[in-house]
Amino acid sequence: MAVTAAQVKELRDSTGAGMMDAKKALTETNGDMEAAVDWLRTKGLAKAAKKSGRTAAEGLVAVATEGGKGVAVEVNSETDFVAKNADFQKMVGKIATAAITVDDIDTLKATEVDGKSVEQTVTDAVAVIGENMSVRRMASITGGTVVSYVHNSVAPGMGSIGVLVAMDGDNEAFGRQVAMHIAAANPAALGESDLDPALVEKEKQVQMDIARESGKPEAVIEKMIVGRMAKFMAESTLMGQAFVVNPDLTVAQAADEAGVTITGFQRLEVGEGIAVEKEDFAAEVAKMHS
Repeated sequence: MAVTAAQVKELRDSTGAGMMDAKKALTETNGDMEAAVDWLRTKGLAKAAKKSGRTAAEGLVAVATEGGKGVAVEVNSETDFVAKNADFQKMVGKIATAAITVDDIDTLKATEVDGKSVEQTVTDAVAVIGENMSVRRMASITGGTVVSYVHNSVAPGMGSIGVLVAMDGDNEAFGRQVAMHIAAANPAALGESDLDPALVEKEKQVQMDIARESGKPEAVIEKMIVGRMAKFMAESTLMGQAFVVNPDLTVAQAADEAGVTITGFQRLEVGEGIAVEKEDFAAEVAKMHS
């Protein structure tokens, strides 16, 4: 299949690979972006393993806590301009407060805010502001103590990333530091047993392929894999990550020192996982003149 310049650019941006390597990777994998990243890693050509988390949708994540419960709600808009609108922010705040009393997004949409359902409230706002909006998702958590943190805050309790941390033990200052760590480090799970087995297996296969490319004997490769997977587990889990406040300690060690047990977390980032069609600039110009 023909590989487009836009695909090559996207792969280069997300991996730091050279142009010819990126093109070859896409050709070898029939344009499958995820497979191309793995191909480059196998050959030792990718500088970054993480996919570029393209957060193309705009909007806000708002958090609310009450007693031992916390919620985070993502409300999307088409432009960042609307996310800065005071009326939009007020509406998002009310939706987050309403979310404390419910357990899922469908119930939230049916819940009343100022005498109207959340769904109707959003529909009315679309008519006034003239831009498409949606209550996209919510996450909730319960625990002995629940602490929230918002990154890039535009108003109290709302911004581009919302984090909730549940813990046993009363040390809110530490809980907030952990929430800030989660916003920055974006762990995949709390501990090793919480990691998606498919994710672990995929990483193991990639590491096996990388090791085999080195031409070392199988016995040596097996030992290499043990070390590399231990590193992957540590970097992917909150408990295993080096604590941003004190990198000499893991988050688990820091929690021990603070006298708390972290029981869970939630992290919502605006636009996460929404792929927005980005048209090739040259194609866009051509279309205008056709």
